[in-house]
Amino acid sequence: MSGNWRDRTATTFDCQKMPAVSSRGMVVSNHPLASSAGAEMLAAGGNAIDAAIATLFTLTVVEPMMVGIIGGGMAHIRLADGSHRFIDGQSTVPAAVRDTTYTSRPGSAHDVFDTVGNENLNGPKAVATPGSLKAWCETLRRFGTMSLADVMQPAIKHAARGYAATPYLHECISESAAAMRKDKPIAAIFLPNGEPLKVGERVVQAEYAETLRYIADHGERALYEGPLGDILVDYMEKAGGFIRRGDLSNYKTVERQPIRADYRGWTIFGPPPPAASGVHIAQMLNILEGYDIGGLGFGTPETIHYLSEVLKIAFADRAAASGDPDYVGVPVEKLTSKAYAEERRRAIDPARAQAFGAGVTQLESAHTTHMTAADAFGNVVATTQTINNLFGAKIMIPGLGAIANNYMNLFDPRPGHALSLAPGKRVTTSMSPMMALRDGKLRYALGLPGGKRIFPSAMQALVNLIDHGMSLQEAVEAPRVWTEGNALEVEQKVPESVRLRLTALGHKVQPVATVAGGMNGIAFHDDGTMTGAACWRADGTPVGISGGLAKAGIRFRLS
Repeated sequence: MSGNWRDRTATTFDCQKMPAVSSRGMVVSNHPLASSAGAEMLAAGGNAIDAAIATLFTLTVVEPMMVGIIGGGMAHIRLADGSHRFIDGQSTVPAAVRDTTYTSRPGSAHDVFDTVGNENLNGPKAVATPGSLKAWCETLRRFGTMSLADVMQPAIKHAARGYAATPYLHECISESAAAMRKDKPIAAIFLPNGEPLKVGERVVQAEYAETLRYIADHGERALYEGPLGDILVDYMEKAGGFIRRGDLSNYKTVERQPIRADYRGWTIFGPPPPAASGVHIAQMLNILEGYDIGGLGFGTPETIHYLSEVLKIAFADRAAASGDPDYVGVPVEKLTSKAYAEERRRAIDPARAQAFGAGVTQLESAHTTHMTAADAFGNVVATTQTINNLFGAKIMIPGLGAIANNYMNLFDPRPGHALSLAPGKRVTTSMSPMMALRDGKLRYALGLPGGKRIFPSAMQALVNLIDHGMSLQEAVEAPRVWTEGNALEVEQKVPESVRLRLTALGHKVQPVATVAGGMNGIAFHDDGTMTGAACWRADGTPVGISGGLAKAGIRFRLS
């Protein structure tokens, strides 16, 4: 679309952060110390995979409410040869769990996934078999160039000596404080004297530093086959959790091929099932391709109406037929086809909001973090990792100093549904580490945290870039909207005049402070430079590497 998107907008905004530009590499994460850890690896001659793993381990220390070694995630890797792959390190259901293990809470007004006693939300029964640590270590061995001990040094340093709590961390602790007070180990660090850490106070995790040192020396076997796993299993057995030694020793990562979407001459690569995101981003873009979104303008009632309707369609289909492909027949080809998009598009009324049911069935047979890294060799990593909710299960494993996930909350506690529990089943996720190519050249890599709001937000960022012609900084910071069929959440930058028009179209508009979390990404330019951008919704920080070594043959003379 030619011209400035601001000439066609009903929703104006100004970016609150500055991008970074580099020539030799870029790391963008939701904490400055984590981005710096990754950049340190690039400066030392490592590649994007080295940088990504260093960043992730550091995030377990400085963004502990979002990511941990007892968590799960999905990594999108593009190697210098142009190949794409996803490393699925998602958590799995322990072998002892059945589809009737939890009791669905009768008449829950919040979510059908609510259970009696919140057993799948907080505490040891909420913890699924972790995949993060194994996936990170395997990925480093396969695609990195540095040792595990080297990439873990920044994380160990920050855990041992501490770092200053940010306002964002303070807010997250405050939000979770009631549940965290019930667990002495986690409260001792994040709620000293019973109150949330204040901004600027140091967060020291000495026990976790020792755990990281042991992993640096012994690799992932320390948890999946060794003494760290014994500590986790012993805790679970005594506290009523489900993880046993066999769950750890039998855990395997899975390499998967991406979902591809073709949108207005662009090629979009996203994660495949069990992630729901790649499939439904492709589906939504296919439907939107039938409208002149750029011409309708950013943040206008018309554009937001169409975004809302495609979101409702995607969530209806997601509820009916998304899940672990080893357990659920996900109709990927139909959901991502142009023909199915045309069928669904015909049902959209441009003048009226509607409710949509699923158009597919199964075939027979939440709080996260994101980081993006790129090097000068052509390797790129976009990865989203999580312990699910803020501070996961709100427990810290004594002897490890690690916070446990609450991934069991992502499964349907009711038998007979696509997301029902089954031993070994992988969680279905909205994680969206996306990459966009034009004429075969990588142009953007991006992602964000935010539970069910992740893939709708990633889709909107792609629309901002492709249809509205925004810069990457504008695209990640732009106001977002979200719905899965009930209220239409719109960020507060969307003006009241637009909200009133949406209400007249039949939408139940609900202004909110934020939709999903801090998006970050990298833009790639024809001259070989790259731009890193992070948004205002988290402590996101891009760190770029430029400059280089001295020119060959140059020798400094003192006289």
